[in-house]
Amino acid sequence: MADADKNVAILKEAYARWAASKGTSADHWMSIMADRLKFGSLAEGAQGTAYLTTYQSRTALAEYFAGITRDWEMIEYVAEHYVAQDDRVVMLGRCAWRNKRTGKVVRSPKADSWRFVGGKAIEFYEYYDTAQLRDAVS
Repeated sequence: MADADKNVAILKEAYARWAASKGTSADHWMSIMADRLKFGSLAEGAQGTAYLTTYQSRTALAEYFAGITRDWEMIEYVAEHYVAQDDRVVMLGRCAWRNKRTGKVVRSPKADSWRFVGGKAIEFYEYYDTAQLRDAVS
């Protein structure tokens, strides 16, 4: 199996667990990350979501998942397509989350860009509707 295929298989399992667990499978995400990584989120810590930002280590990344668990309830997460070439994989899908404080819902297309080395994720960046995020937290 080519590296691109292996990386897609790793992500298919991780996204399936994420969706089935309604966002409580952070330990599995952490297990596929390298110790040192480049992790980013389109919100860049704005709108009272400091945890949706940049991380450089798996240890620090725990704050990302803690913030999501604290502030949001997953309604759905659907990974629809995977596009892979060499060490990169892009997941295209959609998600919906309810803000626990305001009760407002964010429904957004979702794109995640990944890069792997030796079966571990070393880069990640997520894209979603930040205007809806802003509206849901205020």
